[in-house]
Amino acid sequence: MGSGTTKSDGAQPSGKPWPPRGSTPTIWLSVIPYALAIFLSAFLLFQVEPIIARYILPWFGGTPAVWTTCMLFFQVFLLGGYLYAHLLASHLSPRYQALLHLSLVVCSLVFLPITPEDTWKPDGNENPMLAIVLLLLVTIGAPFLLVSASGPLLQHWFNRIHPTLSPYRLYALSNLGSLLGLVSYPFFVEPQLGLSTQTFLWSTGYSLYVVLVAWSAITLFRFATQNDSSENPGYLTGTKLCLIERLLTLALAACGSVVLLASTNQICRDIAVIPFLWVLPLSLYLISFILCFDHPRWYDRRVWVPLLLTSLSAVVYLLLQDYAETEMNLYFQIFIYSAALFACCMACHGELVRLKPSADYLTSFYLMIALGGALGGVFVNLVAPVLFKGYWEFHLGLVATLMLLGLCLYRTMEPLRSSLVLWSGGILWVGGIVAFAGFLGLHIQEQQASTILTQRNFYGVLRVNEVDIGTEFASRFLYHGRISHGRQFLTPRRLSYPTAYYGPFSGISLAISRHPQQLRLNKLEDRAQQGGLHVGNIGLGVGTIAAYSKPGDTYRFYEINPDVDWIAREYFTYLKDAKGAHRVVLGDGRISLERELANNTRQQFDILSVDAFSGDGIPVHLLTIEAFTLYWEHLKPDGILALHITNLHFDLSPVVRALAREFGKQALWIKDMADRERGNNLSEWVLVTSNQTFLKDPFVNFRIAPWTTLTELLWTDDYSNLFGVVAP
Repeated sequence: MGSGTTKSDGAQPSGKPWPPRGSTPTIWLSVIPYALAIFLSAFLLFQVEPIIARYILPWFGGTPAVWTTCMLFFQVFLLGGYLYAHLLASHLSPRYQALLHLSLVVCSLVFLPITPEDTWKPDGNENPMLAIVLLLLVTIGAPFLLVSASGPLLQHWFNRIHPTLSPYRLYALSNLGSLLGLVSYPFFVEPQLGLSTQTFLWSTGYSLYVVLVAWSAITLFRFATQNDSSENPGYLTGTKLCLIERLLTLALAACGSVVLLASTNQICRDIAVIPFLWVLPLSLYLISFILCFDHPRWYDRRVWVPLLLTSLSAVVYLLLQDYAETEMNLYFQIFIYSAALFACCMACHGELVRLKPSADYLTSFYLMIALGGALGGVFVNLVAPVLFKGYWEFHLGLVATLMLLGLCLYRTMEPLRSSLVLWSGGILWVGGIVAFAGFLGLHIQEQQASTILTQRNFYGVLRVNEVDIGTEFASRFLYHGRISHGRQFLTPRRLSYPTAYYGPFSGISLAISRHPQQLRLNKLEDRAQQGGLHVGNIGLGVGTIAAYSKPGDTYRFYEINPDVDWIAREYFTYLKDAKGAHRVVLGDGRISLERELANNTRQQFDILSVDAFSGDGIPVHLLTIEAFTLYWEHLKPDGILALHITNLHFDLSPVVRALAREFGKQALWIKDMADRERGNNLSEWVLVTSNQTFLKDPFVNFRIAPWTTLTELLWTDDYSNLFGVVAP
């Protein structure tokens, strides 16, 4: 997605005041509506993207695909807006352009406010990508399309009225609005304003935009009436792009879009799906547009080609550390991915600058860039999941950047170099690409090692691996991304062992085995007839927790990913071998609990565990005041809330402690060390309860670990500061 503003060779900055000194008040007055409308439209365009995505993120499980699906919608509708602007500019007279656009903008007010209705919350049976697209279409489709058309259309109108003034001077205002709209969200809008207030204020801003469009349209209409002409003299007299240049423009725009979306996926799947990590890549993408189209001096191949090669080498190193024993610092990871993204975007957009046509073909050039961006979004969201078993579109995007850059270098250097220099340089460049692709191939091969099943859907990539076959430690693992989400031994003697994060000394084991109700039931001979424990679990994994069930118990699992449910039944036996009853409810755990509560069904859990991870990312919407309120509606007064907080990058204990204090509960930190013999991983659980019998249990007190920090941080649905809990 570009900012919707570019600059051609025929409109380079002159350094002179704009409008020129000595301009009449009439000229200044005619500039104001266009300047204000273009600035506000750019701000609204980039502000609504994180607002609406943040609003619906918890509804669809907090997965990175929520943002990339939203981005696909935005890119396609940006293309639609540019196409609409191009058709108006090409086929209608100025008066009819003004009348039609103003009429549509006024009619679009019926879509305000843009707050999504709760009726759009998924029930677990629909296609999530289709559900998101339909939700966005109904909620913001028309306003977004019309706002996205403003950049090229209003600049075109301005050029009709003032053919001697460059419309590209409005470029700076548009980019300033875009950047402010994007960057202000995580640093000001999200921390200070609730989601409902955000959507209301955006709707108010859109209403102001309608007023400014009306002002601009009236100015154009008066000009066209006074001049009694449908065309400006000399219109469309510049040089346009040839077919090869058009294809290269599309390819460069698409490649930048692919790298943007794939990088965002790569960052979010292993860290967290939060607006800041959406805004950071998109801001770098936008800044690359601003720099490259501002002036040729900002894209110097002698600088950016070496920087690109260096950053891509760092990415290869980082990828090959996926399964290393030690984890690279979080900020270094973000920096490396961001540097590679920025260098790729500078290369793609810098080469786009070299292809730009004359200002007469303003809207058609915008249209090609938007089409390329949309094609990139379609590839990442629709094509890649079918072609690839992993997130390998990231690898492809990096290789494609090098290939396109090589082609651009060849085109510009061919007239200036001898055949020997071109051939030797070409061989060296192609050899480098092959070597780079080979290292990326090693990363893919490492991911697929020992894999017997790979499933990719909206919620991510799942892999089932088998290791140590033929030994007593023969095991089957479930991986989401690069994080293990469950393990089961394959040998008969160890088959029923609860493993991974759920071993006999884990926090969830302690909650189940030492719950006062469990201790009472264990003393009864007819336990099954007395009614056992009622245990809820947000997150299924491979169903390991079911190994703790006993006759009469009822275990209820909430799982958003249907593939996880299928894999747990087909490749693991914990559910099948469970001694108690169990049920898996498909859909987001929080939404399912909300729906049950709305139907006057309180589950009355003795224990509720929250263990819903996406990669190593944090499901922020499950750790807020609103979420905890819901949990305690479904827990018995003496129930235990067990939260699994094991994480590579974040220490979530301050959040859980603050929530426990808010609800008048005590929080106990239970830490279990890794045990290869029993297949247990290092795990950290926090048990939240006010059950005095449990809290005074000597066995429980023996297992409590002292807090390593005493800070507290309270999260709400409106705001959560993930960087406040980065592990030291």
